Amino acid sequence: MELITSNTFYGLFRHGLQWLANLRRAKQARIEESVQALRQVIIAARETAVYLRQLKETGQRDHTIERHLTVLWTKLGFALQDLGLEKLAKRSQITGAHWADPSRFDDSFLDKADISLERMEQLARQLLSEIEH
Repeated sequence: MELITSNTFYGLFRHGLQWLANLRRAKQARIEESVQALRQVIIAARETAVYLRQLKETGQRDHTIERHLTVLWTKLGFALQDLGLEKLAKRSQITGAHWADPSRFDDSFLDKADISLERMEQLARQLLSEIEH
């Protein structure tokens, strides 16, 4: 059995300090990723609201915009899922799938899914508030 020398102890201590510093940096990076993803929810909700207003005013669907919204919400759902923000991730995935094929879900499912833009933005703001305080 080897004795722990002062050099060995110092090496272990230094390694422990480096590990803690890396852990803090990783935690900070995860917080920053979460903040960015939640801000993206708010941006996506507002971008979607603008398209819905355009659709209401013109009565004309734009498949290019709908394709963009499909990808936007789907990517956002994956990012939120990776961060462990499951409720918002699931809502974002449903929103993306809905834009891909509006006939995919019936109205009662969409009501239960609670994917209104206002609700999505509200949840994102709540989570941002929790993170930032």
